[in-house]
Amino acid sequence: MSHDSRENPYTKGIAEFVSNLQAKDIPSEVSQRIKLLILDSIGCSLYGQKLEWIQILQNTLASVDESKVANIWGTNKYLSLPHSVLVNGTQIQGFELDDVHRQGVLHVGAVVLPGLLGIVETQKSMSGLDFLTAAVAGYEIGPRVGICMGQEHIAQGWHSGATVGVFSSAAGSARALGLNTQQTIHALGIAGTQAAGLMAAQYGAMVKRMHAGRSAQSGLYGALLAKNGFTGIENVLESEYGGYCTTFSRSQDRFDLAQLTAGFGEVWQTMGIALKFYSCVGSNHTTLDAIRIMQQQRPFGPNDIDEIVVRGSQVTMDHVGWKYIPQGLTSAQLNLPYCVATLLLEGECFVDEFTDAMVADPTRMALSEKVRVEHDDAITKQGSKFRHKVHVEVKLKDGAKLNATVESGRGSEHNFASEADIVNKFMLLATKALPKSQAEELCDKILHLEKLADAKAITALLAIR
Repeated sequence: MSHDSRENPYTKGIAEFVSNLQAKDIPSEVSQRIKLLILDSIGCSLYGQKLEWIQILQNTLASVDESKVANIWGTNKYLSLPHSVLVNGTQIQGFELDDVHRQGVLHVGAVVLPGLLGIVETQKSMSGLDFLTAAVAGYEIGPRVGICMGQEHIAQGWHSGATVGVFSSAAGSARALGLNTQQTIHALGIAGTQAAGLMAAQYGAMVKRMHAGRSAQSGLYGALLAKNGFTGIENVLESEYGGYCTTFSRSQDRFDLAQLTAGFGEVWQTMGIALKFYSCVGSNHTTLDAIRIMQQQRPFGPNDIDEIVVRGSQVTMDHVGWKYIPQGLTSAQLNLPYCVATLLLEGECFVDEFTDAMVADPTRMALSEKVRVEHDDAITKQGSKFRHKVHVEVKLKDGAKLNATVESGRGSEHNFASEADIVNKFMLLATKALPKSQAEELCDKILHLEKLADAKAITALLAIR
């Protein structure tokens, strides 16, 4: 392929899948799964609206934006459509509670749903079934781009949730707006050139939360502009010079273009999305599960610990294995030693266990010093599917040693949570913003999405009445 080639078999292949997808093409298990994934993301957003960094974002945008057309979920506030999408995406990702496609390294709901629900609220009525179809279109694309890019993308410092997410957002929004294949190509091309996000944000910066919101916004812009004839990079994924894959990867052999369209209609990446039952980054969950497994075998507490050794992939080392230094809640939620200490001290690692007062708690910090994270090259060599796998050894003061290996945590795609567990998590989070009766009605509508005559029934229930 020459530098000026306009060939775009993969970008076009994605666009054809997105624009042609029909509800009847979606297997029933995928339809059931997407409803649970939507419910989980909405719960995360409703909890997120009360957080300090979200409040700063809401208030700052309200001061420069007098539009009152699109709701900030869980509030009675309204902004312009693009600004509401920025806030709502940030709310979903606001407290490390939302879904993750582990192999594609992407929080999918946070980048797909804000644009979709914004379109429903302000642009176009659609049935619940059409909404579900558009959601699947979005959920299928981002993970494939992430799989194409491989582990090196995040290892070299890009925050994949921000860089990969624009394609999920553009795909979902394009399908919701009914764009044809050529328009969808342009939507992807407009979104792809806006991709950005640096992993250094994980070390305490509030801006880490905003990456998903910006990604959701960029994809929405792509679809809205393409609908009106604005053009993007037609070979945004393939171009040898300045294309997405070549620019965001160090060398051509580090990405695999074939993954972009692999298995359309047969392999559903929506089924590869995991949910979180700890309020921290997904890379930490397997270690926390391992500790719980060992505590069931032989009860132990923080005072019994001599040392804990966690052996994991290079991504685990880089992403969460660094020495804990108090730098705010974001940093605490991403740091593995801190989260291990929290679980041991509190018996849980959910929303109530992360407060500003705890970030520099001397007891927690001292216990985190007893956690050592080491690279296990054998796990790294197993590839991105196993990037969260860990071998954990707990050495107790009485000389006993306990071991556990966990490949995928509770709620993962291999060990998916029950509907009851997901509803319970949703209600716990949603009732931080909505009255219980409204949260229950919203839950019921999402779980029966395909029966709704108008998806506006969802957006109406997201606002404080």
